[in-house]
Amino acid sequence: MADSDNPRPADPVEALERLGRMSLRELSMESLLQTVADLTKAVMPGQPEASVLLLVEDEPTTVVSTGQLATDLDERQYDRGDGPCLHAARTGELTEIADTRTDDRWTDYLARAVERGNLSSLSIPLSIDSDEQVSGALNIYARRPDAFDADSRSVATRFGPYAAVATGNLYAYRSARDTADNLQKALESRAVIDQAKGILMERYKLTADRAFQLLARTSMNSNRKVRAVAEDLVHTGQYPSVGLPPSSSA
Repeated sequence: MADSDNPRPADPVEALERLGRMSLRELSMESLLQTVADLTKAVMPGQPEASVLLLVEDEPTTVVSTGQLATDLDERQYDRGDGPCLHAARTGELTEIADTRTDDRWTDYLARAVERGNLSSLSIPLSIDSDEQVSGALNIYARRPDAFDADSRSVATRFGPYAAVATGNLYAYRSARDTADNLQKALESRAVIDQAKGILMERYKLTADRAFQLLARTSMNSNRKVRAVAEDLVHTGQYPSVGLPPSSSA
């Protein structure tokens, strides 16, 4: 029987079977990733906390975590620009620290890890299917040294593909959503600018090109975006006299 200070991990076979039964179509990617992290915590030794890191063009983000220890240590590495989880994500190498008190890599980070009670860690690189510079890592921060043996490493690497699929899909979704948002903003901006051009063309008998040049010049003179100048004209019907053509400013 395990005591309260070192509880027995859950059955990894059952945990993996549970993941295998989950439907990607019915769950959000955030929910699936959180489940991966929670089950990783449950099955791994050393009373760990777990996190999933997404690295996009070398900009890291902790997508999910099971507790503050994992979040803090991830962010400590981001602040310093290096550490085991970043190394795993960047190189594709499984990265283990057997004892944070004696390892001689990333010494500044490891001092913080010891202070926070993390005495060993394991970072599993995630192979994310993307044409862009996207990678990740599943990170396990144990509260005792030498927490991981061959069996626990094998189990951790079997969780990796689930985290990789969910992380890759989450990135693709966010990228598409952001693109759609930017496209919508661009379309809205174009619409209001076209409205403003139409007003200027009608009011001052300008060509479309001259009307846009007028908006652009007013934008530069007032240090405001063209869209903001256009919105004022569309909403108020007023246009600053300093921006008008010489023949129309009287």
